[in-house]
Amino acid sequence: MSIIDFHNHYFPPDYVEAIRRGPSSFRVTTDDDSNPVLHSPGDYNVLVPGHRDLDVRTRVLDEAGVDMQVLTLTAPATSIETPQRAAELAKLVNDRLAAAATERGDRFTALGHLPMTSPTAAAEELERGVDELGLSGFMLFSNAAGVPLADARFEPLWERANARGCVIYIHPTFPVGVEAMEDYMLMPLVGFTLDTTLAAAHLVFAGVPERHPRIRWVLGHLGGTIPYLAERLDRGFEAFERCRENIPRPPTEYLRDFYYDTVNFDPKALRLAIDFCRSRTDPRRQRLPAHDRQLGKDGVEHSLARPRCRGRGQNLGWQLAPSARPLAGWTYPVPSTDSRGRSTGVRPSPPVRPPNGRHGGHGRSPAGHGSRTRRSLRGRG
Repeated sequence: MSIIDFHNHYFPPDYVEAIRRGPSSFRVTTDDDSNPVLHSPGDYNVLVPGHRDLDVRTRVLDEAGVDMQVLTLTAPATSIETPQRAAELAKLVNDRLAAAATERGDRFTALGHLPMTSPTAAAEELERGVDELGLSGFMLFSNAAGVPLADARFEPLWERANARGCVIYIHPTFPVGVEAMEDYMLMPLVGFTLDTTLAAAHLVFAGVPERHPRIRWVLGHLGGTIPYLAERLDRGFEAFERCRENIPRPPTEYLRDFYYDTVNFDPKALRLAIDFCRSRTDPRRQRLPAHDRQLGKDGVEHSLARPRCRGRGQNLGWQLAPSARPLAGWTYPVPSTDSRGRSTGVRPSPPVRPPNGRHGGHGRSPAGHGSRTRRSLRGRG
């Protein structure tokens, strides 16, 4: 069994230097600790060593008992650049991400970045990233500078992604309607999850997963509010003809085939998402082995293997799992398996290490993200 951190962010040093030299819509300064600070409209990112130095990351992963990370570049990235500059920077980022995955493949893999402000350039870069660089997928933001991912201009992109069986990981960015979220950190606290929800629901109602069933979708932050609102989406499908124009099945039939990262440390929220994923009537769709369920000290049954919500026997190569014990210093049982994937009981997990500072893009976690490490099992077919 491997422990894989799926949700974290990496800024290749060459990318940081490229936007420092310009042209770029970022302004780059340096803080008192000699860390680069990327200033974007209304936001900033402090790039602590773990955000940009893979040697530092490797040491932190060793200390935390984490086997591998999936590297991604976080928002806003190229979404605030001109289309031409966005395409140039996306190529640079993908070259460096692919190199990290090749040169340090025992500890790191990566999902690439696409210049979504230019749909044609994004489609071309997807082809290059998969066919030439060997990337298996891409992290996209929940909107493309205000344009929905379900917009018809991105159909060529989805066609290419479907043909290659790409992973498409949706991570939030500046939400639509962000002007109403300026106070009390409402943008990251509320807006991010709502924009992820909006993107997923729009993609489904627009028929993108229906037309492109080989794309493997991942939603960040436990799917935003998808597990909570799924029933409401199905009611809309039944009530409104417009909601049935592009899909023959209720929305939850698609959304349960999505993957959900587990950046949410409320056991009840995790339980809701697990129940949502495994609630198909077809037992083959449940994908939650009984020996992978443990009863926590709080009386909540925690899945130590993410329920694989897909029904076609496919997986991402990474299974995402909720942390049953996210608090610092706690351990919990982790199922052990032999070389054939058969259960051999449980073993204690390594202690969950606390985050070092603030959350998200502003975070000072030495591993490159303010969120706590996720637990996971490597997928097996």
